[in-house]
Amino acid sequence: MKTTLLFLAAGMGSRYGGLKQLDEFGPNGETLMEYSIYDGIKAGFEKIVFVIRRDFEQAFIETYIDKIKDKIEVDYVFQELTALPEGYRVPDNREKPWGTGHAILAAKNAIDGPFAVLNADDFYGREAYQIIHDFLANIDQYESTTYTIIGYPLPKTLSEHGHVSRGVCEIDADGNLIKVTERLKITREKDGIYYHENDKSFLLSEDTSVSMNLMGFDKTFFNYLDQYFTDFLDKSIHDPKSEYLLPAVVNTLAQNGKVKVKILKTDAQWFGVTYQEDRPIVIQKLKAMVDKGIYPSELWD
Repeated sequence: MKTTLLFLAAGMGSRYGGLKQLDEFGPNGETLMEYSIYDGIKAGFEKIVFVIRRDFEQAFIETYIDKIKDKIEVDYVFQELTALPEGYRVPDNREKPWGTGHAILAAKNAIDGPFAVLNADDFYGREAYQIIHDFLANIDQYESTTYTIIGYPLPKTLSEHGHVSRGVCEIDADGNLIKVTERLKITREKDGIYYHENDKSFLLSEDTSVSMNLMGFDKTFFNYLDQYFTDFLDKSIHDPKSEYLLPAVVNTLAQNGKVKVKILKTDAQWFGVTYQEDRPIVIQKLKAMVDKGIYPSELWD
């Protein structure tokens, strides 16, 4: 059984205004995801699977597959709007994909062991890949089914150019997830970090741990995804904006006691590209790491 990195790369990039998956950030035109792939290989992952859309398949092959196919086993699958359980059909008013939980289901037949799932447009830091790889490589040591979320310090995940949404983790004394709550419109203000809801502001602690959708599972997770996707469709299939989201599934599993979800904390450098204004900052940060020798100037030589 191979440890696999599963990249969710089928997003539309609506707030960014384009396909972040194909945009160039590195000093020699590297995409942000190429650095994630590089870190994953260094950490010991043995396979990479991408979830993409058909409309940029050829560009994706040229940007990624051709560069890394000699360095690690690689595969890709499509997130199809029509990929629904038997007896369900796509409503006429549905245009957007079904969400991250559905995207992971698309990779069910491409994964044969423990796997980490992550966003294609985030930089997670090499330490985080090492932590989650080592967890997955030893996942069988747990007496009961155990998954993981890499927990980042909230202050390190904010954007200087607008509000963000984050999955705020509540953790018990043993380091297990109690629940994860999606907090919207999080911003740093003069006297602290706040999220905003129903025209009210609520203070968040500086030491809050948040999920950035870097999570680890074994193959049992696909059974839960199948089950809860049917429940989701029964309730929400006719809502054109509804999404079957990964954090909601993990939250349900943790709260009903079906599995344990370990929060593995990291101080690794995280940054993402939500807005166009984030782009020059990301370029600058990557260049600084190349200048320090953390990454080679020619990533795949």
